[in-house]
Amino acid sequence: MLRFLFAIVLGSCGFSAIAASPVEGASSPETHVWEKQELTFTAANSYPNPYTDVIVWVDLVGPNFKKRVYGFWNGGPTFVVRVLAPEPGTWTWTSGSSPADAGLANRSGSFTATAWNERELAENPLRRGMIRATANGHALEHPDGRPYFLIGDTWFALAADRFKWKDDGDRVRRPPGVEASFQDYVQYRKAQGYNFVCVIAAFPNWSNDGQPYRLNMTDSDKTPIRFAWREFGTESAKNMDNEGGKPFAFPGKIPGFEDVFPDVDRINPEYFKYLDRKIDYLNHHGFVPFIEVSRRDCSLAWKKYHGWPDSYARFMQYIFARYQANNTVLAPVHLDIIKETVMPEDFTAAVDVVFEKFGPPPFGTLLSANSNPSTFTNWGNPPWLTLHQTGNRREHTFYWYLTEIYHLPQPKPAFNGEPYYAGYKDKRGLGGEGYRFGAEGGSERDDLFCRSGAYGSFLSGGLAGHVYGAEGIWGSDIEPEAPTKMWDAFQWRSGAQMQHLRTFALSLGKKYQQLVPLADLVMPNKNQETRAYEGWAYCARTPDKNDFLLYFENEARRAEIHGAKMNSYYRATWFAPRDGTWSAPSRVRSNPIGVISPQRFPAETMYGTLPAKFVPDRYKHNPVRWTSEGDWGLRLEYEGPAPHTDSW
Repeated sequence: MLRFLFAIVLGSCGFSAIAASPVEGASSPETHVWEKQELTFTAANSYPNPYTDVIVWVDLVGPNFKKRVYGFWNGGPTFVVRVLAPEPGTWTWTSGSSPADAGLANRSGSFTATAWNERELAENPLRRGMIRATANGHALEHPDGRPYFLIGDTWFALAADRFKWKDDGDRVRRPPGVEASFQDYVQYRKAQGYNFVCVIAAFPNWSNDGQPYRLNMTDSDKTPIRFAWREFGTESAKNMDNEGGKPFAFPGKIPGFEDVFPDVDRINPEYFKYLDRKIDYLNHHGFVPFIEVSRRDCSLAWKKYHGWPDSYARFMQYIFARYQANNTVLAPVHLDIIKETVMPEDFTAAVDVVFEKFGPPPFGTLLSANSNPSTFTNWGNPPWLTLHQTGNRREHTFYWYLTEIYHLPQPKPAFNGEPYYAGYKDKRGLGGEGYRFGAEGGSERDDLFCRSGAYGSFLSGGLAGHVYGAEGIWGSDIEPEAPTKMWDAFQWRSGAQMQHLRTFALSLGKKYQQLVPLADLVMPNKNQETRAYEGWAYCARTPDKNDFLLYFENEARRAEIHGAKMNSYYRATWFAPRDGTWSAPSRVRSNPIGVISPQRFPAETMYGTLPAKFVPDRYKHNPVRWTSEGDWGLRLEYEGPAPHTDSW
């Protein structure tokens, strides 16, 4: 038995839903390009474990496209293959399966895809297609060339019911708080310019089950069963179930821990059906979900008891197949720290199994991974890794890892995926001491630190965009005992200020994609404080020397700007990252060797302590003594040559 399912938009709920229509003997259904379609099959035979025992696929053919697209088991006798049409035209498919099954193999059908109109494209930019690397390999765009500059948030527990789906979520709008729904948070961040969300698909070994949140076996290796986040008010792990239950079946196979670590070779599709609707909702509202297969703390027990890399590769492919027709970024793991985990090369082995058996995602989905300190440090620059990132090393001394990635011989876009978190403390995970270099959540100083992470990372080479994070949100802290509630952190100013980074970048139009990180064009650009967020400056310039973007952290010094065209005029405009406003432009001039003299900050102090009006005249001639009061962006745009002068 076969059904063809196609996406429609239901006005009452406002997100992509799926409706069924028989195919055989019927005319071709119509859909749009880049719109997810489902082919649903019913197996004729029964299988002890359909998740491990059956592979299903379709051979999809359309304009400039001929690929095999794999599907997944969706419970009972049902298998699904999700496809889409990257171009308008007629698309045909023929199904197959291993082992051969009369309900799964040798079926065929077709559909017709049409282009979206301009109004529809304006309603949702993701209708322009999967995000991809720009031609120079440094930034992101849609297939039609429209820039995609990501502004993301860390909703790692989105799959769990900590982000509660409510059936009235689009009809009733609730402010951030105990009663707020998943849909409310999507709309809240959408209004602030966000378009990207980080998600971990499954935490298979986490549950508030009375066992410690950090749990090891008593074998000679002290094999970690889990290294979870603590559920506040208990000494056990956060519960990560949703309305469909847990992602895998119990009991498990690990002796003594059968009720803690599941049988990861028996999947529970019902759990993922509840994740599906959230992913669809995000896409419908213009968000690209970054979906990581799992968190690293399940990997050592998985490897020891479940046949690594094949078992893990099977789950990886399950997630890839399930979300390959959504506009997503996919990842093999959330590798936030190299501890309580298999090594990066073990995850590479699993990726290799997927690619050898199934190939890369068929519709061009980018692949990345949460990393520490960077994907390049962890994995190098392998072909499977198409979107780099840094993370989990937070202070400004670590932004350089983005510059290292930028200068790779085969460049790929990059962003900072886990920078400084607003209000970051994490006493659970830092030995009870908490983070020592941060500020109180929601304070002006905290805002400064978040902006350092955003603008410093961008100008260090993170031209793909930036991901925000906050205490309370990254851990989805909703427990009454939590020191910072998720809904309080959502309302901190720093989260709303992230949208101004896009304003700053796109002030150059698409030319921001050509920027080259060149911090040393600003002199001086550093103080001696490395584990901090103040006192440093950053610069990126286009290769033709026509455009500069600069960022000065709080207490950065006035500085010369090198690398300009010789004897030239530039239009200088200051930018306030706090509210996204620009000052009135002024004209500055480079000297005969292309140096622009130090510019006064819109607000500055003497050594970061004295307001300007209190500084003695004898010190005012030395610009290096002046530091910024607050943080500032600066844009320099070439206007033309200046009259020749012998004066320096």
